[in-house]
Amino acid sequence: MIVLGIESSCDETSVAVLRESGEFETEVLSNVISSQDFHKLFGGVVPELSSRAHIQQVLPLVKEALKKAGTTLEEVEVITATAGPGLIGALLVGFMFAKSLALATKKVFIPVNHIEGHIFSGFLGGEKPEFPMLVLVVSGGHSLLLLVKSFTEFARLGTTVDDAAGEAFDKVSKLIGLGYPGGPKIQRYAERGNPLAIPFPVSELKGRYDFSFSGLKTAVLRYVEKHYPERHIPEQDLPNIAASFQYAVIRALTRSVKRALKEYRVKSVSLVGGVAANKPLREAIAEIGNNQNVRVFIPGFEFCGDNAAMIAFRGYTLYKSGYGSDFEAETFPALPEAGWGEIVNGEQ
Repeated sequence: MIVLGIESSCDETSVAVLRESGEFETEVLSNVISSQDFHKLFGGVVPELSSRAHIQQVLPLVKEALKKAGTTLEEVEVITATAGPGLIGALLVGFMFAKSLALATKKVFIPVNHIEGHIFSGFLGGEKPEFPMLVLVVSGGHSLLLLVKSFTEFARLGTTVDDAAGEAFDKVSKLIGLGYPGGPKIQRYAERGNPLAIPFPVSELKGRYDFSFSGLKTAVLRYVEKHYPERHIPEQDLPNIAASFQYAVIRALTRSVKRALKEYRVKSVSLVGGVAANKPLREAIAEIGNNQNVRVFIPGFEFCGDNAAMIAFRGYTLYKSGYGSDFEAETFPALPEAGWGEIVNGEQ
């Protein structure tokens, strides 16, 4: 079975081709990603410009992905695309292209939840996670902790009550003058700083596994206002601020994972999402796994950020689980407040 996946939820246009290699196992034949670097000029993603770039890129990338995979559209059996969450204009480009392509070529069409793509991205590597597993999703728009029992059974244990971790990285990076995107810039400066230099707080919430980064972001703002009233931070002071902020984010994320491991018996822990590319966070999760004697799975950097391979794989697992074509599906910009992530033992 050959699966074609398309991802266009934000500022990456991506197309991937996967081939079934076993029961619920695939081989990535190609995973082409075109990043919209021009958003750096504006300090963040501009939705209208993102949509236009997706329109320009999606067809050439489909052709390139098929060529790199050494296959043809005729050999593709299933076409998948991100339905949401994401920027609605950007989503519509890839989603409608994939749906139209499936209709025109009489292929199976499977819409995919972008977050579910991230959840199962740990299966794109060599060794595969085992169920049940604890999954920490950390991206620009979401911070989630889930107990995953199978490809169709999972429960949302915790979520962000305000800013997601990736969003906090971007906002703090802009605040201290490092610019966009924030994650790589803060990590680079933090490598030369002392993470204990500034005691930035970690919020304690009612939900044991929930996250909050708005207060942390405000704490950084207050620190800057107090020590640098003119908002000019000397270059030599930036590493300590970056390291202390990054350390606080990692403490918040790992605290919830440690708590969940005390309550739930799992065989694997998986760290996924764009922020999973952060080296200190990867090391912190790996250390937890060693201390708790549980295996840790973190996707390669290619599969941490938004990519079509994870969308194709999730579409494949849904198809193998009995889901058929859904040409009535529509895009959705945000996760629903209730329902999604509350499935346990196949029931809501």
